[in-house]
Amino acid sequence: MKAVGRSDASVGIREGQPVRALARAGVIAGFLVLPLALAGCGPAPWNNWGYETSSPTPTFTRQTVAPPVKNDLSSGSTQRDLQAGAVKATVDYWSTLSMDKWTADALKPISLSLITVVEPNDGQKVYLQRATMVAVPQSDTGDLAPLNPQVDAASVNPGYLVLSPYSYSQNFTVGPVPSNAISVTVQFTYDFLVQTTPTSSEYAKQTASDTLTIAIAQQ
Repeated sequence: MKAVGRSDASVGIREGQPVRALARAGVIAGFLVLPLALAGCGPAPWNNWGYETSSPTPTFTRQTVAPPVKNDLSSGSTQRDLQAGAVKATVDYWSTLSMDKWTADALKPISLSLITVVEPNDGQKVYLQRATMVAVPQSDTGDLAPLNPQVDAASVNPGYLVLSPYSYSQNFTVGPVPSNAISVTVQFTYDFLVQTTPTSSEYAKQTASDTLTIAIAQQ
């Protein structure tokens, strides 16, 4: 009987060892599962390695492009038809200086050729008494101070005959303008004397005006 009891006790000891081992394993497993469960609540760590977690908000910059500066001599020359009462004048303008050299500090020549007809043509003659040029430079903000007027007054009386086929030609010069000028407006005024009758020594005065805008080349 004692042998059997010792045998049962031995068996009991042997059977209890696996139970305690399993209990210890369960405790260890519990510690291991808890961190993994907590880690599973956040984003995967590899998603943050070397990358931004949020996309930058794109920004847009509005660029204002200045409109091109008007240039009536961009092709090198231009022609205008002017009316002054019964006098119709055709004027050709050009410059011997290329537009890329029309800088602020340069002397900028303008040449013109003028010819007239009378409508209706009763045989009266037309004379040019005076031609005047005034140059007014412009900046981004408006007109600058005008340059001194240039006047070509006829040296003969009553003036230069400009009735077709006779014509008038002259050269004017736009002097230096301020460095902030982007263009120059050139104002021309033509004073004509027209015979009242083909044989009369009396004249009627007629005035025609014209304006050119020319870009200033930026350096």
